[in-house]
Amino acid sequence: MTRSPDKPRRRLLSAVAGISLESALPATTFGQGTAGQEKSFLVAYFSRSGNTRVVAGLIHRAVDSDLFEILPAIPYPDEYLATVKQARQERDQGIERALKSKVPNIARYTTIFLGLPVWGETAPSIIRSFLAAHDLSGKTLIPFITHGGYGLGSSEAVIARHAPRARLRQAFSMQADQERQTMESVNSWMAKQSPALK
Repeated sequence: MTRSPDKPRRRLLSAVAGISLESALPATTFGQGTAGQEKSFLVAYFSRSGNTRVVAGLIHRAVDSDLFEILPAIPYPDEYLATVKQARQERDQGIERALKSKVPNIARYTTIFLGLPVWGETAPSIIRSFLAAHDLSGKTLIPFITHGGYGLGSSEAVIARHAPRARLRQAFSMQADQERQTMESVNSWMAKQSPALK
């Protein structure tokens, strides 16, 4: 039996379906390089729960790009709260998490869509690592950012600071808070159940 997607996932897919990628790039250059040559696109993304991965997949198909998943050398914990704790430590201590791998031949790409979730009101440390590990000088960098309802925080400023020689475009952002909503809903439900369980 095929399981139907849950409501947050359906909302995510519906919202992303309305993205106009052409509006993120100058009309004269979308899909075209210099002298009529086709531009080379890369969609690079980091996703823990899958929300950012869904957006990355849609952009990848829309612009016929290469797709690269940004992965840490040592994975984050499977448990949500353990990951939150670790992400806060990395943020507060300025730790840049090691990458599992780099993009082969980053020089061939002219436009990079960079996908990330907001963690602790900023970009995850693995995004800082990715930007530090790749020379994006002169490249068009277009962030797409998912968040849990608290907005983008300092994520755009982090990207700008770590990719100072890239041509940074305005980010696409959307709320995709499935994990946090699930946790809050279950905690609320369990609080109501606790008198009956005693």
